[in-house]
Amino acid sequence: MSWSRSVFSSMVSEVGYNSDAKELLITWKNGRRSVYSGVDEGLADEIARAPSVGQAVNSQIKPYFEHRYG
Repeated sequence: MSWSRSVFSSMVSEVGYNSDAKELLITWKNGRRSVYSGVDEGLADEIARAPSVGQAVNSQIKPYFEHRYG
């Protein structure tokens, strides 16, 4: 199932997930969108609910998953 959620964050405006492609979608406050491939939905949900979404992306996503702008 795909979903998208607005989040309260100083760096991130929205977190989404595409279940067909297993992609985490991060929309930054500056309008750029990052797509991370191979992310499980449970981890994507955890990121969306993190107390600091930006910090969670930096520590749990960026070092481990392929990134592209999309």
